[in-house]
Amino acid sequence: AKRLAALAPRAARAGVTSVHTLVLGDDDSRARRLAGKLDRVLVDAPCSGFGTLRRNPDLKWRHGPDAVAELAAKQCRILAAAARLVKPGGRLVYATCSILHEENDAVADDFQRAHPQFRPLSCIELFAGQRIALDTGERLRLLPHIHGTDGFYAASFEKIAA
Repeated sequence: AKRLAALAPRAARAGVTSVHTLVLGDDDSRARRLAGKLDRVLVDAPCSGFGTLRRNPDLKWRHGPDAVAELAAKQCRILAAAARLVKPGGRLVYATCSILHEENDAVADDFQRAHPQFRPLSCIELFAGQRIALDTGERLRLLPHIHGTDGFYAASFEKIAA
Protein backbone atom coordinates (compact mmCIF):
# COMPACT_ATOMS: atom_id res chain seq x y z
CA ALA A 1 0.00 0.00 0.00
CA LYS A 2 2.84 2.40 0.85
CA ARG A 3 4.46 1.90 -2.56
CA LEU A 4 1.13 2.38 -4.35
CA ALA A 5 0.71 5.79 -2.72
CA ALA A 6 3.44 7.12 -5.04
CA LEU A 7 1.35 6.14 -8.06
CA ALA A 8 -1.23 8.95 -7.76
CA PRO A 9 1.19 11.85 -8.41
CA ARG A 10 2.89 9.90 -11.21
CA ALA A 11 -0.46 9.17 -12.87
CA ALA A 12 -1.45 12.84 -12.56
CA ARG A 13 1.79 13.92 -14.26
CA ALA A 14 1.01 11.49 -17.08
CA GLY A 15 -2.52 12.89 -17.43
CA VAL A 16 -4.15 9.64 -16.28
CA THR A 17 -7.18 10.27 -14.10
CA SER A 18 -8.99 6.96 -13.74
CA VAL A 19 -6.49 4.94 -11.72
CA HIS A 20 -7.69 3.20 -8.59
CA THR A 21 -5.20 1.24 -6.54
CA LEU A 22 -6.22 -1.80 -4.58
CA VAL A 23 -4.05 -4.03 -2.45
CA LEU A 24 -5.91 -7.31 -2.72
CA GLY A 25 -6.71 -8.73 0.67
CA ASP A 26 -6.65 -5.38 2.47
CA ASP A 27 -10.20 -4.33 1.63
CA ASP A 28 -12.18 -7.30 0.43
CA SER A 29 -15.47 -5.35 0.43
CA ARG A 30 -14.04 -2.91 -2.13
CA ALA A 31 -12.79 -5.80 -4.27
CA ARG A 32 -16.25 -7.42 -4.12
CA ARG A 33 -17.89 -4.17 -5.30
CA LEU A 34 -15.48 -3.96 -8.24
CA ALA A 35 -15.78 -7.62 -9.27
CA GLY A 36 -16.39 -7.93 -13.00
CA LYS A 37 -16.50 -4.15 -13.56
CA LEU A 38 -13.00 -3.04 -14.53
CA ASP A 39 -11.76 -2.43 -18.08
CA ARG A 40 -8.08 -2.79 -17.21
CA VAL A 41 -6.32 -4.39 -14.27
CA LEU A 42 -2.55 -4.24 -13.81
CA VAL A 43 -1.01 -6.71 -11.40
CA ASP A 44 2.37 -5.26 -10.45
CA ALA A 45 3.29 -8.42 -8.60
CA PRO A 46 5.63 -8.56 -5.63
CA CYS A 47 8.69 -10.37 -6.93
CA SER A 48 12.33 -11.17 -6.28
CA GLY A 49 13.44 -8.07 -8.17
CA PHE A 50 16.05 -10.08 -10.09
CA GLY A 51 15.49 -7.78 -13.05
CA THR A 52 17.39 -5.13 -11.09
CA LEU A 53 20.33 -7.40 -10.31
CA ARG A 54 22.91 -5.21 -12.07
CA ARG A 55 21.93 -2.29 -9.79
CA ASN A 56 21.32 -4.47 -6.72
CA PRO A 57 23.83 -7.34 -6.84
CA ASP A 58 23.15 -8.27 -3.21
CA LEU A 59 19.73 -9.62 -4.28
CA LYS A 60 21.33 -12.91 -5.26
CA TRP A 61 22.04 -13.53 -1.57
CA ARG A 62 18.54 -12.61 -0.37
CA HIS A 63 16.37 -14.93 -2.47
CA GLY A 64 17.00 -18.66 -2.58
CA PRO A 65 14.91 -21.25 -4.41
CA ASP A 66 12.44 -21.58 -1.52
CA ALA A 67 11.84 -17.82 -1.40
CA VAL A 68 11.27 -17.69 -5.17
CA ALA A 69 8.80 -20.60 -4.92
CA GLU A 70 6.90 -18.77 -2.16
CA LEU A 71 6.81 -15.61 -4.28
CA ALA A 72 5.52 -17.55 -7.29
CA ALA A 73 2.71 -19.06 -5.22
CA LYS A 74 1.80 -15.60 -3.93
CA GLN A 75 1.89 -14.19 -7.48
CA CYS A 76 -0.51 -16.93 -8.64
CA ARG A 77 -2.95 -16.08 -5.83
CA ILE A 78 -2.80 -12.34 -6.55
CA LEU A 79 -3.29 -12.85 -10.29
CA ALA A 80 -6.30 -15.12 -9.72
CA ALA A 81 -7.84 -12.57 -7.32
CA ALA A 82 -7.23 -9.73 -9.77
CA ALA A 83 -8.87 -11.72 -12.58
CA ARG A 84 -12.19 -11.54 -10.71
CA LEU A 85 -12.16 -7.75 -11.13
CA VAL A 86 -11.99 -7.78 -14.95
CA LYS A 87 -15.19 -7.34 -16.95
CA PRO A 88 -15.85 -9.29 -20.17
CA GLY A 89 -13.79 -7.70 -22.94
CA GLY A 90 -11.47 -6.19 -20.31
CA ARG A 91 -7.75 -6.67 -20.05
CA LEU A 92 -5.55 -8.11 -17.31
CA VAL A 93 -1.80 -7.43 -17.32
CA TYR A 94 0.60 -9.35 -15.11
CA ALA A 95 3.99 -7.67 -14.58
CA THR A 96 7.18 -8.24 -12.62
CA CYS A 97 10.65 -6.76 -12.45
CA SER A 98 12.09 -10.24 -12.51
CA ILE A 99 13.85 -12.23 -15.21
CA LEU A 100 13.14 -15.62 -13.61
CA HIS A 101 10.98 -18.14 -15.47
CA GLU A 102 9.38 -19.25 -12.17
CA GLU A 103 7.99 -15.76 -11.55
CA ASN A 104 7.11 -14.96 -15.14
CA ASP A 105 6.12 -17.50 -17.77
CA ALA A 106 5.41 -20.21 -15.20
CA VAL A 107 2.90 -17.97 -13.39
CA ALA A 108 1.32 -16.73 -16.64
CA ASP A 109 1.08 -20.29 -18.04
CA ASP A 110 -0.52 -21.58 -14.81
CA PHE A 111 -3.00 -18.70 -14.91
CA GLN A 112 -3.88 -19.39 -18.52
CA ARG A 113 -4.51 -23.08 -17.83
CA ALA A 114 -6.66 -22.35 -14.77
CA HIS A 115 -8.64 -19.48 -16.37
CA PRO A 116 -9.87 -20.47 -19.83
CA GLN A 117 -12.14 -17.39 -19.86
CA PHE A 118 -8.97 -15.34 -20.50
CA ARG A 119 -7.15 -15.41 -23.81
CA PRO A 120 -3.53 -14.28 -24.15
CA LEU A 121 -2.81 -11.07 -26.04
CA SER A 122 0.33 -10.59 -28.08
CA CYS A 123 2.55 -7.81 -26.77
CA ILE A 124 3.99 -7.44 -30.27
CA GLU A 125 0.51 -6.68 -31.61
CA LEU A 126 -0.40 -4.42 -28.68
CA PHE A 127 2.74 -2.35 -29.23
CA ALA A 128 2.21 -2.24 -32.99
CA GLY A 129 -1.33 -0.94 -32.39
CA GLN A 130 0.20 1.93 -30.40
CA ARG A 131 2.91 2.50 -33.05
CA ILE A 132 5.63 1.41 -30.66
CA ALA A 133 8.46 -0.28 -32.54
CA LEU A 134 9.55 -2.71 -29.85
CA ASP A 135 9.70 -6.45 -30.39
CA THR A 136 10.04 -8.19 -27.05
CA GLY A 137 8.16 -11.37 -27.91
CA GLU A 138 4.55 -12.44 -27.44
CA ARG A 139 5.00 -11.57 -23.78
CA LEU A 140 6.98 -8.48 -22.86
CA ARG A 141 10.55 -9.26 -21.89
CA LEU A 142 13.01 -6.45 -21.36
CA LEU A 143 16.51 -7.68 -20.65
CA PRO A 144 19.45 -5.60 -19.43
CA HIS A 145 21.96 -7.00 -21.94
CA ILE A 146 19.61 -6.52 -24.90
CA HIS A 147 17.50 -3.46 -24.12
CA GLY A 148 19.83 -1.53 -21.79
CA THR A 149 17.16 -1.43 -19.07
CA ASP A 150 16.37 -3.34 -15.93
CA GLY A 151 14.73 -6.70 -16.55
CA PHE A 152 10.94 -6.54 -16.83
CA TYR A 153 8.22 -8.99 -17.80
CA ALA A 154 4.56 -8.63 -18.65
CA ALA A 155 1.85 -10.93 -19.96
CA SER A 156 -1.47 -9.54 -21.15
CA PHE A 157 -4.82 -11.34 -21.20
CA GLU A 158 -8.31 -10.42 -22.37
CA LYS A 159 -11.41 -11.74 -20.66
CA ILE A 160 -13.60 -13.38 -23.25
CA ALA A 161 -17.05 -11.79 -23.44
CA ALA A 162 -19.68 -14.12 -22.04
